Amino acid sequence: VQLQASGGGLLQAGGSLRLSCAASGFSLDLKYYAIGWFRQAPGKEREGLACNNFMGGQLYYSDSAKGRFTVSRDNTKNTAYLQMDGLRPDDTAIHYCAATDTGYGCHKGGQRISEYYHWGQGTLVTVSS
Repeated sequence: VQLQASGGGLLQAGGSLRLSCAASGFSLDLKYYAIGWFRQAPGKEREGLACNNFMGGQLYYSDSAKGRFTVSRDNTKNTAYLQMDGLRPDDTAIHYCAATDTGYGCHKGGQRISEYYHWGQGTLVTVSS
């Protein structure tokens, strides 16, 4: 089972991107999983951006994402999305999606990266000034 993150690219500051996260071959029914979005910039640790819990509830946004990023899902397509608006050069990173059904991966107060065990390969977002 593998998640596939896509939608990254190169753009100027202030622009928008929508990242997608799909389970390969519909082998993972994402509506029963918490979906987390993370990023890792060169030389930095992986950080959590946002997540939503089973059936799309319990949204969480990090301070970096709040007000600019929006998580959503389309269960008919078994796909999750991260809409990113107002992108800045410090958003430049490889962005990942991940899934967990442990029940502890996502809540209003935060997300636990250690709880996620299905990971996508990541998609690169580069924002120029």
